[in-house]
Amino acid sequence: MNWKRRHPSPLAKLRQLWRLVRESHENPIVGQPSVPLPIGTNDTAITFIGHSSFLLRTAGRALLVDPVFATHLILLRRQRRPGIMVRDLPPIDIVLLTHAHMDHLNLPSLRDVVREMRRRNLPAPTAIVPTGVEDLVRRVGFREVRSLAWWQSTRLDSLTITATPAKHWGARLFNDTHRGFGGYAIAAPGAPTIYHSGDTAWFNGFREIGRRLHPDIALLPIGAYFPDSYRSVHTSPEEALRAFIDLGAHHMVPMHYNTFRLGREPMSEPLPRLLAAARNAGIADRICALTEGETWSAPQSTEDRQSPP
Repeated sequence: MNWKRRHPSPLAKLRQLWRLVRESHENPIVGQPSVPLPIGTNDTAITFIGHSSFLLRTAGRALLVDPVFATHLILLRRQRRPGIMVRDLPPIDIVLLTHAHMDHLNLPSLRDVVREMRRRNLPAPTAIVPTGVEDLVRRVGFREVRSLAWWQSTRLDSLTITATPAKHWGARLFNDTHRGFGGYAIAAPGAPTIYHSGDTAWFNGFREIGRRLHPDIALLPIGAYFPDSYRSVHTSPEEALRAFIDLGAHHMVPMHYNTFRLGREPMSEPLPRLLAAARNAGIADRICALTEGETWSAPQSTEDRQSPP
């Protein structure tokens, strides 16, 4: 099934963006960064940086997903500071980018990560991107750039990374609609499989992702869902919970909320709505909501699962 869709019209996007830019400067930025907690070589830990940005440490490797450390996305200003500073990152082996939108693929942040690794005399990370995004990051300085289409996999040491479908769109600008988009599943022997959906609306592909890849931990978006037209490319909190159940994962970490003003819903609304829906479904103990900079040490296998703190 083809889950791709046409992107919104340029005029509609410009109008939405200008209104959000004005509102993003109304209040001061809040929050303070922290230093990631050290973990053991065989441990798995998830650190929330903010928005859809994560530091993942699993199978002895460190990965960044959609790292955005910048205060501004051109004119749009973030509302909360990133939970980690680039200088405090561990050695980064892999950077995963889900799509080319500027709140996910931030070139200044990517350059800062590469420069920091080189400053420490470490190899630059390998970048993994959707098909059609390679040219945007080719000059950043990554050791290697690999591109994946939906369901394609690549291996780095013991890690297997598989690109997954999504219901969104991938254009960087208005007309470059050839660019791919989606999410990733990160798997390794003896470690929990972590799934990052990227931006997406709810779609029946979540069930297929669950059947094929069996994620243990799902990082799912819960913001930018109002007005209702936004739900053609984003999930509401209740739809994100439905996706979590469809996936068959054991833990959910919410993302894509409270950092950038992207939707018309109140910034403080998405997480309480998600937690209320989870309580009603009897699965509140499976939601692991992290504050910026917070690290969750995940259970190491499906046989040794435990509830998040």
